[in-house]
Amino acid sequence: MSERFDLNVADGLHRVEDAYVNWYLVEEDGRVAVYDAGVPSSWLSLHEALAAIDRIPGDIEAVVLTHAHLDHLGFAEQARHELDVPVLIHEDEVWLARHPMCYKTERSPLLYLGNPGLWPIMGAMARAGALTTPKVAELTTFSDGDVLDVPGRPRVVYTPGHTFGHCSLHLPDRDAVIAGDALVTFNPYTGGTGPQLIARAATADSAQAVRSIDRLEETGARTLLPGHGEPWLEGVPEAARRGRAAGVS
Repeated sequence: MSERFDLNVADGLHRVEDAYVNWYLVEEDGRVAVYDAGVPSSWLSLHEALAAIDRIPGDIEAVVLTHAHLDHLGFAEQARHELDVPVLIHEDEVWLARHPMCYKTERSPLLYLGNPGLWPIMGAMARAGALTTPKVAELTTFSDGDVLDVPGRPRVVYTPGHTFGHCSLHLPDRDAVIAGDALVTFNPYTGGTGPQLIARAATADSAQAVRSIDRLEETGARTLLPGHGEPWLEGVPEAARRGRAAGVS
């Protein structure tokens, strides 16, 4: 059961939150695409969310991933295997999707344990099965600038740094960007809110992550849909400005 389900955070684009992690459903002409796959327990939330929009699992055409961290890979393999849908990811992220426990970070998570808010988040993710997220056996790859032939017709915006192949997904007709963890509005490690980079405990290359904010800003979209935290409705350029000002943590 999802912790939160928000209809139409952008036109035909719905937010689901499980264990402090956002993932999204995008509708188009009766078809559905899943953008990111939450945590493994989000498989149950997927069925609930589909029912809430009068859709069934058979309406899903693809799972599109921003990156392959455990809390975004979630039910991707289960969807691929049980629903026979492709799982799409950037070509530089394939290795991580097949070795999801082997992600690179700049700083130990132990250095953030002084934040009391981190403990319930870690517990929620563990209970949701994040530490046993299965690898994805078969993947379809995309590249920077590709327009994907899935519901929402997203344009791939390469935003590496958080991971080496991280991408954001710009949906021009929805005036929205699904940003994954390129820019978040809630930092699980520090408890910080508002547009910012996620902590170095979950980031491979923070200097590159700062540079990637420019790519988000170039979209000019009104709505930023992050992997953690509330949707940002005041324009991606303003989110980018605040993210740069917040710096790394």
